[in-house]
Amino acid sequence: MEAASVEAAHKRAAGTVDVVGVAWAGNDDSYGDFVARHGLTFANVVDTPGDVFRRYGVAGQPGWAFISRDGSVEVELGAFTDDELENVFAGLVGS
Repeated sequence: MEAASVEAAHKRAAGTVDVVGVAWAGNDDSYGDFVARHGLTFANVVDTPGDVFRRYGVAGQPGWAFISRDGSVEVELGAFTDDELENVFAGLVGS
């Protein structure tokens, strides 16, 4: 499950990469249930209107906007394997 992989990567990258989940399809109850069911400890925000997704050009879920220290943004669609996510995080820390 992708949520578990993101949570694990978040814990390994603590202090070096900030992870923020953005929910945009559902309602407050379904968002909260998802976070609780998967034991997510990283920040999660509700974006029902899709403003965050539009700002970064994310067309769907799972979608990612990786923002480096210099402010450059790389958008990816689809799920990542644990190794792929680790590599992306390593690249962000090195940027």
